[in-house]
Amino acid sequence: MGTTLHTLKGPKGATRNRKRIGRGPGSGTGEQSGKGVKGQKARTGHHGARFGFEGGQMPMQRRFPKKGFKNPFREEVFAVNVGALEDRFPAGSVDLAALQAAGMVPRSSKTVKILGEGELTKKLNVKATAFSAAAKEKIEKAGGKAEVVGGKAEAAAG
Repeated sequence: MGTTLHTLKGPKGATRNRKRIGRGPGSGTGEQSGKGVKGQKARTGHHGARFGFEGGQMPMQRRFPKKGFKNPFREEVFAVNVGALEDRFPAGSVDLAALQAAGMVPRSSKTVKILGEGELTKKLNVKATAFSAAAKEKIEKAGGKAEVVGGKAEAAAG
C-alpha cells in the first residue's frame, strides 16, 4: 500500500522535543531557567522595551541636538527648461494646466519657473510663475511671449 497524507513523517531529526525549563539541575536549564543571572530580562513580564529605549540611559533622539525647520507653508517651485518645452509642445500657448497635462510638473504644483537650458525655435506664449533671464530672452528671441502669472508675483501686484 502507498504512502498517504495521514501516514507521512518528517525525516529523522526533523522534530525535537520542546525545552522544559526550570525542571532541576539535571535538565541543563534548571535553577535560573536559561535566563542568566538577574537583570531585566530575567524577570517575569514583558522585557521588550519601547522603541529607542536604552535601559534608562538618555536615548539617542534626546541626546542629539535638534536642527533645522521645515516650513509647512512654503511652496515648492518646479523648474522646467525651455528645451523641454521645445520637445513637448507645438507652437502656441503653454500654461500651468498644459504643463500638468504633459506630466512635466505635478498636478498639485502651483508654482513653476522656466529656466534657460536648451534651445527654443518655436513661437511659444508661456505663462508661468517666474522666468530666468536666459529663458525670457530665448522665448522672446523665438518670437514668443513670457508672461508672469500666479504665485507670489501676482499676490504682490494685487
